[in-house]
Amino acid sequence: MLIDGTAAAAKVRAETAAGIAHLRSIGKPVHLVALLVGGTPAAELYAERQAEGCRKIGIDYTLLALPEDISNRELRQEVKRLSVDPTVTGIMLHMPLPHHIDVARVQYEIDVVKDVEGVSPANIGYVFYRRVVIAPCTAMAALELIDYAGVPVEGAEAVVVGASHIVGKPIAMMLLEKMATVSVCHIRTRDLKLHTKRADILVVAAGKAGLITADHVKPGACVIDVGINRVAQPDGTMKTVGDVAFDAVKEVAGHLTPIPGGVGPMTVAVLLRNTLRSAQILAGIA
Repeated sequence: MLIDGTAAAAKVRAETAAGIAHLRSIGKPVHLVALLVGGTPAAELYAERQAEGCRKIGIDYTLLALPEDISNRELRQEVKRLSVDPTVTGIMLHMPLPHHIDVARVQYEIDVVKDVEGVSPANIGYVFYRRVVIAPCTAMAALELIDYAGVPVEGAEAVVVGASHIVGKPIAMMLLEKMATVSVCHIRTRDLKLHTKRADILVVAAGKAGLITADHVKPGACVIDVGINRVAQPDGTMKTVGDVAFDAVKEVAGHLTPIPGGVGPMTVAVLLRNTLRSAQILAGIA
């Protein structure tokens, strides 16, 4: 069964739109400010699409374009300003940031409630203490799709491939919270296949195209592919693929997310839902 992230995301968007409409009806607008530092054409296009998606469901969206040579101090000051601005209910940083920027330090300046991506050190920390304020978007999207597929988590053997601070580790902690038995694999894992082959739930967020093949997957497993990779094709065009060798793994897995149309749409939907939640908390109704 292919897990249709687009359909699952549509349900979340509809629920979010209803919540935003209620807030607006009581005079509590939802205002997301996105910071784009030294944007590329691709990043600017993504920001435009994000703006369109926000406005469709009633979110006021402001894109703040900043110069690529902005200093760490100047960027932190801008984030601090937005964090105390009562007219702003959500803040996000478009990635990647220029190499000279200390990303974690900038994220730390985002107000915990206004951190709609759920990636500030504080919000990541709350995941570990089981006191989630705003959940990390991609990690939550993966969990939502497992639930959408009807795959039982309690008691399952779960393996997460990839140990990043904002995706792999939060996913592992969320699965653990749902009473799965969790293993995390990373670049120093000696025998990847030994671990992945026993997983009832396999979440792959390593950033390496085609890393997981059919030989890595237990028959009938639920496989969630978080990877987004651009790969050159023989004709010179570029194709977006995941970390999972899709055509081979679909013959073995019981459930599988496609690329595109899997985790990506759900991540965007969770971001919008988080934006609503931030506004609800600030309005004192969540």
